[in-house]
Amino acid sequence: MNRSSLSAIASVAYKEFLHIYRDRRVLLLLLILPPAFTLVFGHAFEAHEMTNVPALLINRDLTPRAERFMELILANKTFAWQTQPPSVTGEDDLLAHGVQATLIIPKGWNDSLANNDPIPLPLYLDGSDTNTADLLEGSVRKTLADFQHDALVELIDTLPEDVIDLSKKLPVQVRKQFGSMMEPWKTDSKILYNPKTRFIDYVVPGVIGLILQLITVTLMASTLAREREAGTLFQLMVTSLRRREIVLGKVLPYLAISIVLILFIILLTAWYFQVQFNNPGALALICFLFLLCSLGMGLLISAISRTQTQAIQFSVFFLMPVFVLSGAFAPLEQLPTAIRYVSELFPLTHFCRAFRLVNLYRAAPQFYAFDLIMLFAGVVITFVGAVYLLRRMEQ
Repeated sequence: MNRSSLSAIASVAYKEFLHIYRDRRVLLLLLILPPAFTLVFGHAFEAHEMTNVPALLINRDLTPRAERFMELILANKTFAWQTQPPSVTGEDDLLAHGVQATLIIPKGWNDSLANNDPIPLPLYLDGSDTNTADLLEGSVRKTLADFQHDALVELIDTLPEDVIDLSKKLPVQVRKQFGSMMEPWKTDSKILYNPKTRFIDYVVPGVIGLILQLITVTLMASTLAREREAGTLFQLMVTSLRRREIVLGKVLPYLAISIVLILFIILLTAWYFQVQFNNPGALALICFLFLLCSLGMGLLISAISRTQTQAIQFSVFFLMPVFVLSGAFAPLEQLPTAIRYVSELFPLTHFCRAFRLVNLYRAAPQFYAFDLIMLFAGVVITFVGAVYLLRRMEQ
């Protein structure tokens, strides 16, 4: 690329910078929305330990054992229990009671435990949020297991002496088996790649990609449409500027702004949410290719749009399925196989996958090379398509 070509690109880029600077709405969009969206989305996906969930507790057994279990479950900080008398009805109407769970100790529960025919404790959960329901059920199960363990220890301590003496006469191997059966069996688990199990660490690439595509695709999609509406696009086309020089000149300002936005979002996420970022070089390459691909997509939308309104509409139709089907906020494995093939067409899919492989898994380049190739192919396809459409406009 010679000096005259660089000068032509710089002149188009300078003109686009002036458009951005003079448009106060765009400036507001670029300065306010990225940090605001980062904080809002980050808080939305930051997983905290659940506490003080409103719940109903009804004891219909009224026995000493049921009272002891009541004391233990009331100490569970996951729930903000509201105790109700045994006569209360409609315990399964969680909405009417203003709670997310109801736990009932049924009448005869103590006797059923003594008769080796334990009655399950009815537990009603709000299933509108499946993750919350699972967490609440797990918390209740843990408390019940602790109570059962304490009851077992208490039972052993109250055994008569002759039973203890009889047990000593059993073969050593049999006593060991009994001891093993009475101890809860456990797993020695070790969580890899995201040891703190923070959801925010998983969705960081989705948050970054969401903000960047929302801004870059929308703004880039409006640039040529704005020129066409103002009547200045034809003036550019009849100059000595080449089509690739127009395209590059249009893209450079948004590329520079987007790079600043990425750095700002990453710094804000690292400082405010304590997210760690590994291998900055690989992450920079992934972000750069994704930015180019997003800008190219915006430019392609702009080239086929007659007005800015059309450009915004096309952008929305493109972005909506991308955010849902790209695996930005949920694993792609949860999607049907056919939809997973469709998701491979979206740049955000490859950005999120490559970003996680580098940042969470600290994977070697061969694990995310395919995603880099797909992002690069997206850059080539969108930019070549935009140049081709510009040439068609001349005819």
